[in-house]
Amino acid sequence: MIYIFFYVFHLSSAAVSSDCSPQGDFDRPVFMTTGDFTIGGIFPLHYRVELPPTDYIKRPLAAQCQGFDPRAFRWALTMKLAVEQINHRKDLLPNRTLAYKIFDSCATPVTAQKAVLAVLNGHDIVSAFICSKTGNLLGLVGESGSSQSIVVSRTLQPFRIPMISYFSTCSCLSDRKQFPTFFRVIPNDDYQVKAIAQLLKKFGWTWIGVVTEDHDYGKFALQGLKREIENTDICLAYHEMIPKDYTREKVLRILKVMKESTAKVVVVFSGEGEFYPFLREFMIQNITGIQWIASEAWVTASILAESYPFLHGTTGFAIRQGHIPGLEDYLKTVNPEEYPSNPQVQELWEALYGCSPSISLNSHLPSCTGKETLREEHSAYMNTSSPRVSYNVYKAVYAFAHSLHNLIHCTPGNGLFENFSCADFNNVFPWQLQHYLQEVSFSVSGEEVNFDIKGDSIPSYDLINWQRHTNGDIQFIKVGLYDTAQHAGKELVIEEQAIMWSNQHNKVPVSVCSNSCTPGFRKAVRRGQPLCCFDCVPCDIGKISNQTDSIDCLSCPEDYWSNMNRTMCVPKVVEFLSHDAMGITLTVIAVVGAFLTITVLLIFLYNRGTPIVRVNNSELSFFILLSLTLCFLCALVFIGEPTSWSCMLRHTAFSITFSLCISCILGKTLVVLAAFTATRPGNNIMKWLGPTQQRIIIFSCTLVQVLICTAWLVVSPPFPYRNTKYQQSKIILDCSVGSDMAFWCVLGYIGLLACVCFFLAFLARKLPGNFNEAKYITFSMLIFCAVWLAFVPAYVSSPGKFTTAVEIFAILASSFGLLLCLFAPKCYIILLKPEKNTKQHLMGKVAK
Repeated sequence: MIYIFFYVFHLSSAAVSSDCSPQGDFDRPVFMTTGDFTIGGIFPLHYRVELPPTDYIKRPLAAQCQGFDPRAFRWALTMKLAVEQINHRKDLLPNRTLAYKIFDSCATPVTAQKAVLAVLNGHDIVSAFICSKTGNLLGLVGESGSSQSIVVSRTLQPFRIPMISYFSTCSCLSDRKQFPTFFRVIPNDDYQVKAIAQLLKKFGWTWIGVVTEDHDYGKFALQGLKREIENTDICLAYHEMIPKDYTREKVLRILKVMKESTAKVVVVFSGEGEFYPFLREFMIQNITGIQWIASEAWVTASILAESYPFLHGTTGFAIRQGHIPGLEDYLKTVNPEEYPSNPQVQELWEALYGCSPSISLNSHLPSCTGKETLREEHSAYMNTSSPRVSYNVYKAVYAFAHSLHNLIHCTPGNGLFENFSCADFNNVFPWQLQHYLQEVSFSVSGEEVNFDIKGDSIPSYDLINWQRHTNGDIQFIKVGLYDTAQHAGKELVIEEQAIMWSNQHNKVPVSVCSNSCTPGFRKAVRRGQPLCCFDCVPCDIGKISNQTDSIDCLSCPEDYWSNMNRTMCVPKVVEFLSHDAMGITLTVIAVVGAFLTITVLLIFLYNRGTPIVRVNNSELSFFILLSLTLCFLCALVFIGEPTSWSCMLRHTAFSITFSLCISCILGKTLVVLAAFTATRPGNNIMKWLGPTQQRIIIFSCTLVQVLICTAWLVVSPPFPYRNTKYQQSKIILDCSVGSDMAFWCVLGYIGLLACVCFFLAFLARKLPGNFNEAKYITFSMLIFCAVWLAFVPAYVSSPGKFTTAVEIFAILASSFGLLLCLFAPKCYIILLKPEKNTKQHLMGKVAK
């Protein structure tokens, strides 16, 4: 306890003896001036840090910043120029001066935090770093990297000091709960990834690689890009992260993945400092064919363009450019002679000219005067034709100036604080400045500058393409823009003909895992692979795809079918027995049959007085011939497109005419049977089969069929039917029978008549006489029954129009069978053997 007391007493005595003394190594500002209002600035004047070895024995040395960045040095000088311009203006902060303190962050979060702490401490250079109080910092311009800005913003948050970033784009910084004092004059990455996603869709790049830096900027940008392409055809072939602790082995592993991948488009979210050494190894490995898509962090990095000419063709979105008056002349005034004690100016000369303007034992470069003239080729430093990040720095400084101007010119009663009071402009607090910063709105270089509720600015980008000039230099050419103020779907405008792709090609590079599926095919995802990797499978029959890369094939409507290429639905072929080759053949046969029947009828009429015609009642023969003519002609009703009337007519006409024909044959059979049995003594059967009775039999048998057909037509008549089930590629247009029972009743009744007729004729086949007509009736009925028995299975099994053709064939075949069996023998005797056309010959009484 005594030791502790003496130790505390010693500290108290030290505190009395001096105000305070800095603990640790505090870097001096790169640039510093005094004034009424002080704002800080943090810039990555070096793009990497070398950490000293730690042995845990003695105190470690401070980290060493390496790799001077002339581009970032230009940003710092832009802030310095803006403050000097504001201090010379009479309309902005009159009678007040703006001061600045500019520090180097070395592009790393730890050094950035060290820099912001240095800005917060009130260093007094004159009194040898003896601090008397904290600094009167009102705001901070910084930082470039998102990870650095996160650290800096959280460090400033307890002091409620606002900061405006000129190059931090991470969408995470828009969270007002975590970063309530953060503002920025650059769009956040949510908009950049939307623009990149639209660019990928525009050129059909569905298979991409992504390389990010191992910081919050890269991580959140990747998350945003994945979110944008989640419901699209774009897939990530790989995602590689540039390691924080840079080692060649890790970079070679990344390059191996890039070299083996089929993805030819690579999106890079990285600062130029992290990307620079990666590209050096990339060039050594001689990897070609990559189309780079740059984020805004490096798309206008002149140092990369000068160092790696293979990056020509790189395309990406850059923040909008603006005009900074006097910047070029101001940059030319900076030289070692004007700033002899500024080490960063010395490094600038070493980076631009490769020489050392001061005599230093640590320098291995040749010496130079420090009065060399800056030239156009020093684009990393002197590129003022289209300033972008520098323009953002310029706007950030003016945002602070306009906010301070509004604060000190506040009218009592119109203030932003309690009871509409104003701030004490002689004692301004940072949190008061933040209120005015949130409401500020001003114009600079023709652009309106303000902040939304999240501290973000209006998002808009230029589409930049790296093109190699004739002298070998790479130029940043604007080939389009992305403006979120436009209507949805019209934000991205591209001049495609102005783009020069990688390898100096004008043709858009292809980066797909699988080639597009042409119309007529669908995509089939490969198992275990991303959605962008698929096989093209032809559409099934009856389905189509009329677009490229169709996910599924569409079924054609019922009356349509797919064409041969499966690209469109065409009307199905309507099939029916038309007047084609088959239809014409059947028509000719039917007409010939009817003509032969009429010819026979005419022969019989001409020879009606002869015994061969008169035998067994010539009237029945005429009835049979007339009905057979109708049978032949009713076959014509079956040919042609079915209609309601033709469907009803074809079945009823067929059934009634055949019933009439078989009824007549039945009557003739009864007459034949009765004629030969009447010769027996005491048999008087012929008086019951006279002409009248014969007509009654014919009429009655036909009437039964007529009644069946009438009931059929009344209850369920035949109708046209479009059969789309039997053959999917065709519509079979046929007549549905309506009632199957009625149809089979009709056929059954005709079959019944034929069987009765056959049975009776069979009984009379051996009766005496040279012309026994019963024998021919037996043959005719045998043929008739055979035809129609064969018709039933053929009718059931035949597809399409062949069903109708089979029915017509059965009608014609049975009609020809009846005609030939019943009338061919008689015509033979009438025409060729007239000497046999006598009663004696027919009765078999001619002497041998």
